[in-house]
Amino acid sequence: MDDINLNNTDYYINRELSLLAFNERVLAQSSLEDVPLIERLRYLCISCTNLDEFFEVRVSSVKQKMAVSSVSVTPDGLVPADNMKAIGIRAHDLVENQYRVLNKILIPALEAEAIRFIRRSHFTPQQESWVHDFFTEELLPILTPIGLDPAHPFPRIINKSLTFIVSLKGKDAFGRSISHAVVQAPRALPRIIQLPPDMKGNGPYDFVFLSSIMHSYVSEIFPGMKVTGCYQFRITRNSELFVDEEEIDDLLRALEGELMQRNYGDAVRLEVAHDCPDDLVKFLRTEFRLNEEDVYQVNGPVNLNRLSAVCDIVDRPDLKFSPFSPSTPAVLGDATDIFRIIRKQDILLHHPFQSFRPVIEFLLQAVRDPDVLAIKQTLYRSGPDSAVVNALVKAAENGKEVTVVVELRARFDEAENIALANKLQKAGAHVVYGIVGYKTHAKMVLVIRREGNKMAHYAHLGTGNYHARTTKLYTDYGLLTANKAICRDVQHVFMQLTGPGQKLELKKVLQSPFTLHETVWRLIAREEDNARTGKPARIIAKMNSLVEPKTIRALYQASMAGVEIELIIRGICCLRPGIEGVSENIRVRSIIGRFLEHTRIFYFHNEGNPEVYGASADWMDRNLFRRVETAFPVENKRLRDRIIEELDFYLGDNTQAWLLKQDGQYEPLTGGEESCSAQQALLERFVS
Repeated sequence: MDDINLNNTDYYINRELSLLAFNERVLAQSSLEDVPLIERLRYLCISCTNLDEFFEVRVSSVKQKMAVSSVSVTPDGLVPADNMKAIGIRAHDLVENQYRVLNKILIPALEAEAIRFIRRSHFTPQQESWVHDFFTEELLPILTPIGLDPAHPFPRIINKSLTFIVSLKGKDAFGRSISHAVVQAPRALPRIIQLPPDMKGNGPYDFVFLSSIMHSYVSEIFPGMKVTGCYQFRITRNSELFVDEEEIDDLLRALEGELMQRNYGDAVRLEVAHDCPDDLVKFLRTEFRLNEEDVYQVNGPVNLNRLSAVCDIVDRPDLKFSPFSPSTPAVLGDATDIFRIIRKQDILLHHPFQSFRPVIEFLLQAVRDPDVLAIKQTLYRSGPDSAVVNALVKAAENGKEVTVVVELRARFDEAENIALANKLQKAGAHVVYGIVGYKTHAKMVLVIRREGNKMAHYAHLGTGNYHARTTKLYTDYGLLTANKAICRDVQHVFMQLTGPGQKLELKKVLQSPFTLHETVWRLIAREEDNARTGKPARIIAKMNSLVEPKTIRALYQASMAGVEIELIIRGICCLRPGIEGVSENIRVRSIIGRFLEHTRIFYFHNEGNPEVYGASADWMDRNLFRRVETAFPVENKRLRDRIIEELDFYLGDNTQAWLLKQDGQYEPLTGGEESCSAQQALLERFVS
């Protein structure tokens, strides 16, 4: 072991390429015939939304390093320029595959189900008349064509907006010979228009793209001139917000000012119609200061994300996942006193198989209970019209002490979080924004209640956000507990978030950036020591991403000692399994199914006395060192054993699992006498 250099770049998988591989696995669901057709279309849209964020954040970061001639090297040994080249090759392949799936697989399959996207060349007379009326009445009045000349330079194009470059011949009303114009599609209009189902010749679900309508009647935007070409394009921009936290006095106001600039960051990608002439592509590329590899010419709409509207419009239950009603733990029943139940026992919830409603009820009862004096909560993402936020507002209005730590810098939710912070403050809640330099990502609620002559504490800790929509789509664990040590720890974390003072010692809860990483490394090392002395040793870790190098090295060392390591990682994994003498005892799988796997669960065998933690943190640099995160122990044997059994469902999955190979590629994991889907097994366990 002493002769092996665990910093060897061959032992690490590129972070950006691993994230692209995740999107490839998502896209693969679009081609599976056993997945309902509308859901297959939705997977395509998700892969495109993910890719947008990849360019807005990850590609932007790499390009920024290139711009300053950074010589930083990724753990897998790539300098920024080489990393960008590798990203470009993989991303182009992914985009090409997205449009192949759309044009060759999904559109024909949808047409077979009478769900059609009508091409402008196939309009019936009735359809053409209706579309033309739509153009003249709904679209034309709000269009603003901009001719390009010395008085009208190329306009600022909003991030990810649908835009058209138009080539022209002739003179305008002022005698100018303008050869090019730009037309931005109005953001107020949908990108996919449903044709009236009751019109003669129309089916129940006939749609036309807004881009097709623009192409059909673009000549009417430029009367008296000849349109020689019209091509759609879309620009993706750097969407990271820069706020110098050491120089600002008011984080909320600084973010409000910075949000407006997100739409106009540096361009990082140009998507353009596949038939756009080379000279126009070059013109656009030059205008946005992009390289050839930054251009993606596509055969279809430049924003496939918009197809998700079709998934919501089409009312075909036979083409969607079967609906289900999440269950509620029997111990809760119709409990009118949830605090009494939590005092007796911890309650473990596994969403979305089990309802998030008990968490809402926990808050609502705290709002109504005159003995509850204070509520403290962290909010990272909560969504619009949140029942959680409304409960906190009501509690504050009722005169309770309400403290909310709102993370204003939750990426792409900044504006929403600013609005809810203002709403809470208006109601009289104490709103704080966490610690400068550290995002608050922990998921915690603390309720303080007077019981007799004592103060009792109740807590909820989770692996996911307090967000009504995602609790139905993401898998997450939540723990309701009155454990004194855990509740005291949660109280201490809130004290650190809201006021100055030295780090407080926590007894049970692990916290980033202080004790979480150190404890994880210690627990991995303990399994390593046990293996060296011939004892059984095993680690199971389920998370979204594994990136942090020192943690990866710790897992390599444990594997080399003989520890059996099972990693269930949905997205990025920079650890390379199967390396002879290094990671032969490590297996990495990714589950891609109906629900987004979001739980972070860490299991350590500990000589037959397992330790299990749920966490808000992945094993990434940012989670371990640059965020406030929590990991909570599940100490009740019944609940702990239940989690271990549910982890076994994932380890036995042979229908929705992908196995990571040594070369960094993923392959579907199939086989076994009986098919097993972890998510289906959990649905059957919890849903009646």
